[in-house]
Amino acid sequence: MKRLFLTVVAMLSMTLTFAENENMNSVNTAEAYNLSVNINQLSKALGLADDQVEAVAEIHKTFCSEMMFATQYGKEERDARVDAAIKKDLGFMNYILNRDQYRKYVMLLNVTMVNRGLK
Repeated sequence: MKRLFLTVVAMLSMTLTFAENENMNSVNTAEAYNLSVNINQLSKALGLADDQVEAVAEIHKTFCSEMMFATQYGKEERDARVDAAIKKDLGFMNYILNRDQYRKYVMLLNVTMVNRGLK
């Protein structure tokens, strides 16, 4: 009887640990896809003009929304949505930024994606 009780307790503790890890993985995934940045710091890093700052802020806001929306899907669908969001973001940024600013932005985005484990 004692062994049965210990076995049940061990099984329950393993199940709870597994469930806790599942919840932590989903939280970590959502945090990794939160790519919001300080627009003032981004504008300093890119050397944005005043008229560019507002456009970049709106584009980045849309990009962050699409990235967070992608977290609601499974791996394959999420990867496709992330790729689509990145392509859309880069297309808009290419239109707003000059060549040097765009190259810096692409570099910063790549570093951010690698650091977050998304690429």
